[in-house]
Amino acid sequence: QVQVRESGGGLVQAGGSLRLSCTTEGRTVSSYARGWFRQAPGKEGEFVAATTWSGSITSYRDSVNGRFTISRDNANNTVYLQMNSLKPEDTAVYYCAVARYSGSIYFKSTYDYWGLGTQVTVSS
Repeated sequence: QVQVRESGGGLVQAGGSLRLSCTTEGRTVSSYARGWFRQAPGKEGEFVAATTWSGSITSYRDSVNGRFTISRDNANNTVYLQMNSLKPEDTAVYYCAVARYSGSIYFKSTYDYWGLGTQVTVSS
C-alpha cells in the first residue's frame, strides 16, 4: 500500500503564506507526476498545480500562477507547494496526488494515489 500524506495547512490572513508538503509512505512506487488539487465547500475539486517527477513539465491554474510554486525534493520523495499572497478564495482542502504513469497532469483520473487533504483557510 502507498499512503500519501499532506501537511502544512492552517489559518492565515490574506496576503500571508503557507507551504504544503506531500510525502509518500509504504510501498515504494515510481511516479510520473505529483499534483495538488483543492476543493472548497460546495464547489467541485479543481487542479491547482503539478509537476512531473523529472521536472520536465510544471503547470499551474491561472488563478494561482505567479503566487504558488510547486517544487520537488527527489531525494526525500517530497513535493512542496509554496503559497504566497494568499487570498480568501484560496480557502479549500488541498489534496496531493501521485500519478504512476504518464497522462494529462490536469485530470484527476491520471492520478493513482491521493492523500486525505489538508485544510487551508485564508481570512480577509
